[in-house]
Amino acid sequence: MAQRISYYDVAPEGLKIMLEMEKYTKTTIDRKLRELIKIRASQINGCAYCINLHTKDARKMGETEQRIYGLNAWEECNFYTQEEKAALKLTESITFISTKRVPDELYQEVRKYYDEKEYVDLVLLINQINSWNRLSIAMGNIAE
Repeated sequence: MAQRISYYDVAPEGLKIMLEMEKYTKTTIDRKLRELIKIRASQINGCAYCINLHTKDARKMGETEQRIYGLNAWEECNFYTQEEKAALKLTESITFISTKRVPDELYQEVRKYYDEKEYVDLVLLINQINSWNRLSIAMGNIAE
């Protein structure tokens, strides 16, 4: 599949807003965890372009191959912290929102590790990568 539309050229105002949100999501959440969240959501959504991009970014930040490769089975791995696991669980629930929802138990679990602002920032980050995944897939972006 080839890229269908040069969406940066066709809708620069819309992409500018997306990029402003991207800047915001780099505030309170640890940068390596941000990349793990982006990779996990992209795996679920099947966005090869974003998986490729964010695994490269994670490696540049010093994330290990083990932790990148383990994301598909993070619940069974002991090399993620409980805080990271809570964020990854929230990532999956939000990415699968139509079937998983965000139950009260999960909200309480996440709030053990993240304050109100951090919780909101996590939700915005997860929504942002889901938006990028959908945009990338719909536009036919190719991983290179």
